[in-house]
Amino acid sequence: MRKILSLILLSVSPLFVRAIAAQDVAKADTAATGALSGRWIVNADFFGSPLYFGLLLEQHGGNLTGNFAGDKLEGSAADGHIHFLAKDEHGGTEEGTASVVGGTITGSVIFRDSSDPTHPEKHSFTATRVATRREGAAKRHEFVPTTFYRRFSAENKPVLTIAPGDTIHTTTVDAGGTDEKGVTRVLGGNPETGPFYIETAAPGDTLAVHITRLRLNRDYAISDDGVVGRALDSDWAVKMKDGFKNVRWHLDLANGTASPEKPAEHLTHYSVPVRPMLGCVAVAPGSTQAAPGTGDSGRYGGNMDFNEIIEDATVYLSVNVPGALLYFGDGHAAQGDGELNGNALETSMDVEVTVDVIPNKHVPGPRVESATHLVAIGLAGSLDDAFREATANMASWLTEEYKLTPSEVAQVLGTAAEYKVSEVADRNAGMVLKISKERLKLLATAAK
Repeated sequence: MRKILSLILLSVSPLFVRAIAAQDVAKADTAATGALSGRWIVNADFFGSPLYFGLLLEQHGGNLTGNFAGDKLEGSAADGHIHFLAKDEHGGTEEGTASVVGGTITGSVIFRDSSDPTHPEKHSFTATRVATRREGAAKRHEFVPTTFYRRFSAENKPVLTIAPGDTIHTTTVDAGGTDEKGVTRVLGGNPETGPFYIETAAPGDTLAVHITRLRLNRDYAISDDGVVGRALDSDWAVKMKDGFKNVRWHLDLANGTASPEKPAEHLTHYSVPVRPMLGCVAVAPGSTQAAPGTGDSGRYGGNMDFNEIIEDATVYLSVNVPGALLYFGDGHAAQGDGELNGNALETSMDVEVTVDVIPNKHVPGPRVESATHLVAIGLAGSLDDAFREATANMASWLTEEYKLTPSEVAQVLGTAAEYKVSEVADRNAGMVLKISKERLKLLATAAK
């Protein structure tokens, strides 16, 4: 597979040239101290569009080793020039040639796909060093949104820049674009608060989004009375043909319940406990795909509609572009598994999240951690495919964190897996695989 989704190249500290002799000394010092070592972001030009890749580089004298877009890299550095070759597990390669000027690397990379090695692609790039983590106490940011976006795009201007460890306190509008005062602020379709630019976040990292506060901020929610087609057989499809009329729900904030404002005959006494959740948490997808709408989902997160993304949960998403660009929205007062109505109890929300960056950590799909469970999410066009994605996501998690062999992974999944349907209302279906942390305690002990 061509590595056009996660590259990062090298960058070097400036070599100050005053004379030939001084230049030679500087080059010797650079080689000796490993000035190229560290994390870098590559901005590559793919037919006029920027693609970002990540690299972890180590320098030992004139030799370079490291990780280029997840591929093992070897190369050399001399006289202000760099050459490297990275190989993926399928036989594809990325070969780069570049020069170092003023802390920036400029050059080109040749991509060779193992399935089509006779047609390599050459693309120019620039590379800069990943920013270091800001020192000092974490900050709490009070943010009042004035703009809401309807696409998860790397091209949207960040509304705020924050450091890892910082907390954001803000609000979201509901799926129809209406705020806590009942004022429609933007066209509907899950408009998002954000994006927030996270310092130090680079391709190849994972963003951790811990939901520290999630509270209702108005006394009503909107839903409807239909059931999505994925959930119906032909008989019930006919019976539900007049569905999807709006239903307004009263949110009793004092007692924590929701009930229809104008209940039908048999729902006069019907109510459900509220359980505020975020339908959408996302980072910007990579630039290889057109920016998806905020009703969509994928490995970047997005409109996952998983009803356990609640207060005290942590969502893990792989970073695709510099700064990650965090979005969230689509608050639900309550939602059953699958979001069967096509809408949940849609409402605005008061949100507080704390963000952090896990360097050089890639996750294959969205993950959630609660006080009691690890949760791997699969999102795909069918429930079968989503089931497979969730299973592979959790298998990778157990392998990475607990060092289990495939045989051991199978034994744990076979005895501890808990599956549930998270989403059937949108283009992608969602399945989640949960494992209780109680079951994993002995594994954690053994892995240490």
